[in-house]
Order: sequence, then structure tokens, then C-alpha cells
Amino acid sequence: MRIRRVVTTREGGASAPPYDSFNLADHVADDPAAVAANRKRLTDELGLSAVCWMEQVHGRTVTVVDGSETAPAEATDALVTATPGVAVAVLVADCVPILLADAGAGVVAAVHAGRVGARVGVLPVTLRAMTAAGAEPGRIEALLGPSICGECYEVPADMARDVEAHLPGSLARTRSGTPGLDLRAGLWRQLADAGVGKIGVDPRCTAEEPSLFSYRREGTCGRIAALTWTEAE
Repeated sequence: MRIRRVVTTREGGASAPPYDSFNLADHVADDPAAVAANRKRLTDELGLSAVCWMEQVHGRTVTVVDGSETAPAEATDALVTATPGVAVAVLVADCVPILLADAGAGVVAAVHAGRVGARVGVLPVTLRAMTAAGAEPGRIEALLGPSICGECYEVPADMARDVEAHLPGSLARTRSGTPGLDLRAGLWRQLADAGVGKIGVDPRCTAEEPSLFSYRREGTCGRIAALTWTEAE
């Protein structure tokens, strides 16, 4: 199987400010018609038979999908599929989007890892669900997508220490010297410790990159998407 991955930007869509313009989230009070137009453009331009979405709640529930679903997966922060041509998608505006794939098994996953989800272990639960579907950790390739960086993500000191205790490697310092979190660093270590074969990182910081949405920077804003799927070679 060939693995495909796409990370969108905020540009080229139908949404008006402050969601301008390629907002793909339907839970941020954007015009539903604009969101539907943006999602249709995404599906059409990528030539996908289906895109599976989820109602993200900052938890660790994983849902297995096959493209027959007619609504987003409820109360879920990771999607797994083994159906070719069906994309699984995660929406973010500072949280870490994680795309996972085992080409040999034809199994892919999209994970929403914000501070809470990363702390409670959404990533290890997803890896177990992929393994149950036939994937092997040593064959899995991972992409940690654009998210807020440790130099921008300021949090209270107690919170930073608490997350570090559950997600080692995530403790950071901001540019101003205050306590911060680098969730991608902690998640990278978690993937490596799990034996994941290849780990890539998109280094862009959502708070610094104007072509991406950032809740920390803007407050009210849209969401970009990270998607992955398989194709027959």
C-alpha cells in the first residue's frame, strides 16, 4: 500500500473572517455552508471516497472506521482505518496532529493530542488499536504535525510539571523564561519508546505561522486538518 498524508493551511477556502478562509471545523461557529464547501473541496481535490471526522473531546478514546459512517465519530480523539481510499482526519489549531501508518498492514490512524489527551495517553491507546488491526510498531511511520512550540506554549509551573510526569520530555521554557510545554517532544519520545520505526516532525509552530490557525494567537478561529489514507500501488 502507498501511504498518503496531507496537512492543510488556512488559505483558499470559503469561510469569512475570523475563520478565513479554509476552516474545516464545524464546531467553531463558522457558517455551516462555508464549512461544507471547504470539506467538499478537500475531498474532491484529493480524490477521496470518504473523509472520516471526529468529535474531539481531549480524551483517549479511539474509534475504528471504514468510511460507511454518516456522522463524525462521537467523543473520540483518534481514528483508525484499514479501508483503502478512506481518509482519517484530525482538526487542530495548536494541539498536535499525529498521523500514523503501517503500509504493510494497510492500517492508518489520525490522532488529536492536545495537552490533556497527550497527558492521559491517547497515543499509546491508538498504537494498541493499530496493533489489534494488524499493524506492527516497527513498521509504523509517524508524522507529528504543526502545533504550538515549547517557546510559545506558556503554562503554570504546576501544570508543566504534571504533564512532564505523565509525558516525559515535554517540559520546556518559553522565550521569556517561563514554564512551558513542548508536546511534540514528549510525543516523539513516547513513539520512540513504543518502538515506532520512523518518526517525522513538521517543525512549524501554529502560534508563529500566519498561514495556520492558532487558538492561542487568535482566540476565535478555524481549524486546519491533517489527513492520512492508503492507496493501492
